[in-house]
Amino acid sequence: MQYKIKKNSVIIYSSARREGNTSAHANSYAEQNDIRVICLDDYKIPPYCYSKNYKNDDFYTVFESLLDYEHWIFASPVYWYNTTVQMKSFIDRITDYMDDENLKPKLRALRTKEFSLLSNASSFEAPDAFVQMFKQTFGYLGMRFVNHSHKNTQSVA
Repeated sequence: MQYKIKKNSVIIYSSARREGNTSAHANSYAEQNDIRVICLDDYKIPPYCYSKNYKNDDFYTVFESLLDYEHWIFASPVYWYNTTVQMKSFIDRITDYMDDENLKPKLRALRTKEFSLLSNASSFEAPDAFVQMFKQTFGYLGMRFVNHSHKNTQSVA
């Protein structure tokens, strides 16, 4: 993502290493564009559960705070063609808004939003399976895909 973001944007990231490549990628991009960064690893977001019996759960607070932003930028390393466990839990938990009539209006707000993707791995490109997971999921929710930026973290010896 080389262009300057003009919309009200937020970076949502997760990584197994708090100060690793994903953090550097997200923070660099945030500084260039003067936007907020939210690290999902700072919050308790348990996996989706049909019973919805979540204890000490931050998901609803995090998700609803994100509704204030027009452009969501997801940042994640690529782990076996997928994102981090915490990012996946966040995405899965959006299901809570799909099967609760009282929450559906908030979910429908995503139809007016855009999303982008920052990724990094020891490869020149992110695998299609990784990128498509984000595109298909958030496209299904009505969000418009804007851009994807990938950084190769392979060091040359």
